[in-house]
Amino acid sequence: MHSNEETTLTARPARMLLLLATVVLTGVNLRSFLTAAGPLAADIQRSTGLSQQGMAWLTFLPVALMGAGAFASPWVARKLGSRRAILIALAMLGLGSLLRFEAHSGLALIGTAALCGLGVAIVQAIFPAVIKAQMPLWLAPVMGLYSAAMMGGGALGAQLSPLMAHTLGDWRIALAILGLPCLLALGLAWIALPTSDACPKTRPVPLAPLLRCPRAWLLMLCFGLVNGGYSSLVAWLAPFYQTHGWSATGSGSLVAVMTLSQAAAALLLPILARRNLDRRTWLWLSLALQAVAFTGLAAMPDLSPKLWAAVGGAGLGGFFALFMVVALDHDHRPAHAAALSAVMQGGGFLIAALAPWLAAVLHDYTDGFTAGWLVHLGCIAIVAGLTIKLAPAGYAEALAGREDMITRQGPPPKLDASLP
Repeated sequence: MHSNEETTLTARPARMLLLLATVVLTGVNLRSFLTAAGPLAADIQRSTGLSQQGMAWLTFLPVALMGAGAFASPWVARKLGSRRAILIALAMLGLGSLLRFEAHSGLALIGTAALCGLGVAIVQAIFPAVIKAQMPLWLAPVMGLYSAAMMGGGALGAQLSPLMAHTLGDWRIALAILGLPCLLALGLAWIALPTSDACPKTRPVPLAPLLRCPRAWLLMLCFGLVNGGYSSLVAWLAPFYQTHGWSATGSGSLVAVMTLSQAAAALLLPILARRNLDRRTWLWLSLALQAVAFTGLAAMPDLSPKLWAAVGGAGLGGFFALFMVVALDHDHRPAHAAALSAVMQGGGFLIAALAPWLAAVLHDYTDGFTAGWLVHLGCIAIVAGLTIKLAPAGYAEALAGREDMITRQGPPPKLDASLP
C-alpha cells in the first residue's frame, strides 16, 4: 500500500507541479540580494562611505542571521506553522530588498541586508522539512532543484544589478528591483503550500540537546567551512577582479558564471548520487573542484578567471546540495531530520558569516585577497578529512545518544536503500 505522499504524487500531479514551481521560485530569491552588492561595491562605497570591512557587513550580517534564524526555526514553526512562517519570511525578504531604494547611508543598507537575511534564515531552515514531508521519494532531486534555483538566483543578482545600475543610473534601484521576484514567490507560495503543517503533529523536537551530539558539530563545521568559501566569493570575487582592471559588469559576470555553475552542479550531483546512500565520493569530488578554483585564484588569477569561477561554483554548489541531503539522510522522520538540518545550518552559517570579514581583515593587512583564498584551501583540506566519518552505516550509531536526549518516539532510524 502506498503512503499518503505517494498517493498525492500520483493522484494530484498538478499540485506537485505547483509545489515544484514554488520550490524553484522560492529558491531563486534566497541568494540574489547577497550576490547583487559585490559588483556594485565601488559605487556603494563612493556613495555611502563604507570601508572594506564595512562592505563585509553586507554579507556577514545576513549570513550570521541565517545561522541564528536556523536555531530559532523550530520555535517559529511551532508558533506560526510552517506555511505562515514561510509566507511571513518571504514578505520580509521582499520588503528588505525594496527598502534598498531608500538606503542612502551605509547603516541603512546594512539594515536592509539584515532584514533580508532574517527572512532567508526562516525559509531555508523550515522549507527542507516541507519538501521532505511532501515529496519524500523525490528528496534528493528536489533538494537539488531547490539548491540549483537558489544559486541560479545568485547568478541573476550578480548579472542584473550592474546592468540595471548602468541603465538606470542608480545602484539603489538596481538592488531594490530584486524585491519583485520575491513578491511573485510569495504569491505562488500562498497558493501552493499546504494549509496544514507539512510535518506530522508530534511533540516538537528541541535543538538544544543536539548541541551535545558530536555528529551535529561535525555537520555544522563542514557546512560552515565550505559555505565560508561561498560567502567570501560572493563578497570579494567581483572586487578582486576589479583590482585587476575588470569593470563592474564584467566582474559581475564572473559571479554569475560562478553561481550558474553552482546551480548546474547542485541539480546534477544529487541526481547522480541518488542511487547510493554513501555520498562521500561525490562530496570529495566537489571539494577537489573547490581546491582547484581557490588555487587558481591565489596563484594564477589572470590565467583563466571564468574557469576558476565555474570550477569553484561547481564544487560549492555540488557540496551544498549533497550536504543538505546528507543531513536529511540521518533521520527519515521529517521533524527530526529538520531539527538536525536546522542545527547544521545554524552553526554552519554562523561560521560561514565570519569568512568575508576575515578576508577583509587579511586584505587590509596584506593589501590583497591572496591570503584569504589560501585560508579557504586549508578549510577544504579539513572538510575532506572529516568527510571520512560520514559513512551511512554509522548514521544510526552517531544519533543513538540523541534519541534519549530529545524524545522517546521510537528506535533510531534504519536506512532504507530503496529511498533516494
